[in-house]
Amino acid sequence: MNASNMTGHTGNEPVHNPGYRPIERVIAPPRAHMVGDGFRVHGFLPATVGMQRMSPFIVMDYNSKWDVPAGTAPRGVGVHPHRGFETVTIAYKGRVAHHDSSGGGGVIGEGDVQWMTAASGVLHKEYHEEEFSKKGGIFQMVQLWVNLPAKDKMSPPKYQAITHAQMAQHALPDNGGSMEVIAGNYHGTQGPATTFTPVHLYNARMNKGGKAELDFPAHFNTALLVIEGSIRVNGSEPVPTDHFVLMGNAPGKFVIEAREQAVVLVLGGEPINEPMVAHGPFVMNTREEIIQAMEDFNQGKFGYLED
Repeated sequence: MNASNMTGHTGNEPVHNPGYRPIERVIAPPRAHMVGDGFRVHGFLPATVGMQRMSPFIVMDYNSKWDVPAGTAPRGVGVHPHRGFETVTIAYKGRVAHHDSSGGGGVIGEGDVQWMTAASGVLHKEYHEEEFSKKGGIFQMVQLWVNLPAKDKMSPPKYQAITHAQMAQHALPDNGGSMEVIAGNYHGTQGPATTFTPVHLYNARMNKGGKAELDFPAHFNTALLVIEGSIRVNGSEPVPTDHFVLMGNAPGKFVIEAREQAVVLVLGGEPINEPMVAHGPFVMNTREEIIQAMEDFNQGKFGYLED
């Protein structure tokens, strides 16, 4: 999936509360565009803030709730290459099937995460799972691209298929819901995903009035995506569904409060402070490495995958 070229913000930015990590921007969903014929996405990253600002998270495509009609052929994206990064697909509604040239594949069901390390290179395809396609229904997903440091960009491809049942759960205080930890650590609860650089990735599944306190190192790039409901951050103005909250890089905790039943995707990661050159599905450190990636792809070195 690729990012959109549209940007947006609320125009009513919150005031910083002393002692708390500040909110830098609240960004409304950019105009949706299609990726293949199966994913209708809002391209938050890099279009709205650039690739380096949220490093190691360099792309975020958000398929907000979309009522997919029943069909005879699964919709999706045909065979395409990746090199130099990881893709993380988080399923909220609907089901996605995928296959790659290294023999990997499977189905990502509701609540599941598929963490694919493309690294040295794979061919990949992803599409609506067959039974979901036949019946149609509500589809909602996030796909992130997570950059790899130079020393790991040519490591072997691998998969982490993480089911919802495997997610680490941390109860929020006062029956406020739970923090679902995909990667990283939340107040001593460790997520199942392994990462190449320090990354925290959570789903805050919150009851009305529930609160979650977070405290990442000041230099970690940090953001929130409101998947369901609406929230306040550090007592801010309400942030509605499908909006992206970019947190400033400054010391201090921050607090999410759910104004109603809410699901919030939380991202925090140590930036990879290296040169970055991106060209379509390749993200490397130099132009020469991009040229080499294109040559390797054209010479069939990424393997073979039937479309």
